[in-house]
Amino acid sequence: MEKSERETLVDRYTAGGEDARFARAAAEVEGLYYGKLTRVEEVLAFARRIGARRIGLATCVGLIEETRMFSRILKNNGFEPYAALCKIGSVDKGETGIPEDLKLRPGSFEGACNPLLQARALDEWGAELNVIIGLCVGHDALFTKHSKALVTTLIVKDRVLAHNPAAALYTGNSYYVRIMEPERGL
Repeated sequence: MEKSERETLVDRYTAGGEDARFARAAAEVEGLYYGKLTRVEEVLAFARRIGARRIGLATCVGLIEETRMFSRILKNNGFEPYAALCKIGSVDKGETGIPEDLKLRPGSFEGACNPLLQARALDEWGAELNVIIGLCVGHDALFTKHSKALVTTLIVKDRVLAHNPAAALYTGNSYYVRIMEPERGL
């Protein structure tokens, strides 16, 4: 990195803008609570430090119970949560160009996830921080791309490993050795 580029980058972290404010809040949460708080508690601490009261929840319908619990936690801690489910605006996958053989139940209605509408709904509501709860790979990226509010993740979806994708890495040289096979046809 060139010296001038480095100086410009440091300026973004030290100036008074949003990037500096968010970076300081994140560093403060890490510095004060490293290894002491759960991810749920860290999200609350971060939201408080950036002054976010309205918390948008971009959630998968398969994790609705977890979303309800997190919503109760947010309310009990003085936040105002609002959830947008992944199937918002329910459009059949076939209408979006997905072939029938890629549906979980070919020949029937299967609602497509709609991360663009989730982002828009939470933006229109006035979310000051959005939290992803189990959106599919790719849908999480689209949601983040289209959200006007800052986005963090509470739960990463992994249907095989109980929403703990790191387990594949922890066991990549033992129980989950298939992950090391080159080009598994994925």
